Amino acid sequence: MANQATDAAQQDPDDTRDPDEARDPRDPDLEIEDTAEAEAEPELDPEVAARRTAALAHVRQYGDPVLRTRARSVDRFDDALREQVRRMAELMVDALGVGLAATQVGVLNRVLVYRVHPQAPYAALVNPEIEWTGSEAEIMEEGCLSLPAVHVDVERAVHVRVRAHDQYGEPVMIEAAGLPARVIQHEVDHLDGVLVLDRISRQQRKEAMRAMREAPSAA
Repeated sequence: MANQATDAAQQDPDDTRDPDEARDPRDPDLEIEDTAEAEAEPELDPEVAARRTAALAHVRQYGDPVLRTRARSVDRFDDALREQVRRMAELMVDALGVGLAATQVGVLNRVLVYRVHPQAPYAALVNPEIEWTGSEAEIMEEGCLSLPAVHVDVERAVHVRVRAHDQYGEPVMIEAAGLPARVIQHEVDHLDGVLVLDRISRQQRKEAMRAMREAPSAA
């Protein structure tokens, strides 16, 4: 998922930056930027922009059938899985996103990574299940690394409880509210083959499709 709030500042919880072997995505000095792009967003530093472009080249874009495919449950918590998580986290950070699902990089397993706050370590959720959602909902603008130039208002639950495993196979339970809850819901949707376009009106969808057609390829 693309984070609108960070984008305005320099671009920020649903983009990815290109993998940099010398950096650990857990490094708190790495900044996450917004996936969403404002109509008049400031220019990125050339190095940051280059990393973002390289990272986005690894993210599947709207129209790719993998984005409409439901991911399969993970049953092996091995080094290959942990390497996948590490790579996804690097891409998310380099692409300036706050969340990334495995299907967005063409891998059909139920894995997502997210990091809402730049100073926090990233989190990985394997086989996430949203087992409870609160009754309160709110509408906020969302962007998506797989839908360039699309920023739409989406209604989601404010509070969620999620049961999952981490990349080492340890069970985790997360109670999230606000932006973290939104990001998790957005990424779980991806794992189910659901896009933000499915959660908006027909008119909004038409406008989003027009924005994608008119957007520069690197947006």
